[in-house]
Amino acid sequence: MKPVPDACPCGSGTAHAACCGRYHAGEAAPDAEALMRSRYSAFVRGDEAYLRASWDPATCPPDLGLDAPGGVRTQWLGLTVKQHRLTGENAAGERTAEVEFVARYRVGGGAAVRLHELSRFVQRDGRWFYVDGDHR
Repeated sequence: MKPVPDACPCGSGTAHAACCGRYHAGEAAPDAEALMRSRYSAFVRGDEAYLRASWDPATCPPDLGLDAPGGVRTQWLGLTVKQHRLTGENAAGERTAEVEFVARYRVGGGAAVRLHELSRFVQRDGRWFYVDGDHR
């Protein structure tokens, strides 16, 4: 199979512009899984503005930690989505969802790390937002 030029970091096998890039450019992600994949791609690309815009303002931290201590950049190695499901509605009547994923990364020249998370999302005014997550 021929490699895709500017392949999307989320692992879809398509070009970034046709995949997560359109969400980075302002199009609303259609579901929580697409938002989660686009957030992973934003971490890979260092797109802090998108990460903040797609994070629920009530839970977004002041420092996103894109760089490790000493300014060392994180190298993202891959993403696997294990499951995605709608979970109903919250007290405000907003749709909610969960996405379970495994992301692999390395800081500097260190060993690869596996981040396994069950993330929670909320849909507000037609847009999905990351709320928080539990590490597994």
